[in-house]
Amino acid sequence: MLQLLHIENIAIIERGDIVFEPGFNALTGETGAGKSIVIDSMGAVLGYRTSRELIRTGANKAFVSACFTDVPAQVWEDLGVEAEEELLLQREIHADGKNVCRVNGRPVTVSQLRTLGSRLLNIHGQHDGQQLLDEEQHLVYLDAFGRTASVWEQYHEKYSALQALRRKIQSLQMDEAEKARRVDTLRYQIDELERAQLKAGEEEELQRRRNFLRNGEKLISAVEGANFSLNGDDGSYGALALLRQAQDFLAPIRTLDDEYAELYSRFEQAYSDVYDLAETIRDQRDGLDFSPHELDEVESRLDLLYRLKKKYGPTVEDMLEYLDKCRGELDAIEYADDALIHLEKQRAKAEKETAEAARVLSAMRKEAAAELENRILTELQQLDMGKIRFSVAFEEQEPAENGADTVRFLMSANVGEELRAINKIASGGELARIMLAMKNVLSEQDQVGTMVFDEVDTGVSGRAAQKVAEKMAAISRKKQVLCVTHLPQLAAMADTHFSVEKGERDGRTYTQVRQLDRTQRREELARLTGGAHVSEVMLSGAEELLAEAEKFKGNLA
Repeated sequence: MLQLLHIENIAIIERGDIVFEPGFNALTGETGAGKSIVIDSMGAVLGYRTSRELIRTGANKAFVSACFTDVPAQVWEDLGVEAEEELLLQREIHADGKNVCRVNGRPVTVSQLRTLGSRLLNIHGQHDGQQLLDEEQHLVYLDAFGRTASVWEQYHEKYSALQALRRKIQSLQMDEAEKARRVDTLRYQIDELERAQLKAGEEEELQRRRNFLRNGEKLISAVEGANFSLNGDDGSYGALALLRQAQDFLAPIRTLDDEYAELYSRFEQAYSDVYDLAETIRDQRDGLDFSPHELDEVESRLDLLYRLKKKYGPTVEDMLEYLDKCRGELDAIEYADDALIHLEKQRAKAEKETAEAARVLSAMRKEAAAELENRILTELQQLDMGKIRFSVAFEEQEPAENGADTVRFLMSANVGEELRAINKIASGGELARIMLAMKNVLSEQDQVGTMVFDEVDTGVSGRAAQKVAEKMAAISRKKQVLCVTHLPQLAAMADTHFSVEKGERDGRTYTQVRQLDRTQRREELARLTGGAHVSEVMLSGAEELLAEAEKFKGNLA
């Protein structure tokens, strides 16, 4: 459960701590006091998408942390750490858009924070009721209730394989004129590329050779000069002969002193090194062999490669890859009839397997739908909607991405009325209660320990409001419930009641959240009932609400 929410510089909340308790926690306050900011802060620390605009004016960053206790063992296993008494989520939101997220002090990404947060706390807002009006969401709700994920994955694997076969078949099916045109094009391109006799890496080698040939005279002059300097000719000594001569001059005295012996040895080493250089230069000179026409041939080959690259790819390797692709496509077209016969057999088998997988998925969904109908009707009866009828309607369709089912939720709110689409007849209050019933049913199947309801009671009043309050109290005996509300009936049913209040100090607006005692709760309920002018009659009514709520919760225990 969520034990502590710490907020810094979020909108008009400069700094605050909210210590939540087990059971039913209610937050009330004037419109605009900052109740939604508390919910936004929860969303931020759970990794929800947020904006730098959330940062309090004048601050360069915002910070939220949430401390959870009684964390499910699976969460610790997923984190790969030993279980601890508390799990601390933290998020810093900087003005430059940077986010810093941590879990028990370890850095994580926003995405990882969101995945973890979804296993700890669910936030249900006012817009959730509107999702019931979107019939595409109905199948999502049904699959979540029926836990069809593994069966859907098996179906989707079959469906994806079928779609791949259909694409292959379509690519091979073309009229004869189109086929002839394509074959001519492919043969021309293959012939042009094959005649070029391309070789991987040849362009780079040609460019090196061209550079060599363009500088041929300079190379010959340089190498000949170096060779003459080292080896000399018939009329003069080179460096090699002069080194040997210098060494010979030292030969008679090398035994007279160690210093001369060392000099003699150094000349010997120098002579050996220069001799190697002379041999290398001689080999270079002998290897300088090219014909006068070679440069023209290299330029012509590079020009051919340039023209081919403009049509078939930026490199020789790309052109060779394109050639292989053309050969493969030509073979596929020429042998298309044989391939089509084989693929058609595969498609027939895949269609049969896909249809069977869709049938299994549909059967599972229909079984889940029957249970969902009963569960929702039971929930709605407890929410003072005993006359309502609720049904999950199926329409068969061709196998598609999500199976062979189109699902719609239907309802009839009044006796004698036909079942109709929810988006055609449900009022705001009915939507709120159906959504609450749906969330309660779905939440029983997960391990999330905390449910947050952000003004989901919109459009509900009177006796229906009391029933919603009782349902919230019942849910809170299994999970921690946090509820932002304007209804006195819901606030009275809470085990812990917080007031969100806005004020001004030093020319700035501030919001604070404080926990109310019994007397303060009675005053807050009276305010919710009658507004700013609280009378003794209103206080008496608030006291009665609290007493009735305590009696109801006592019976739950």
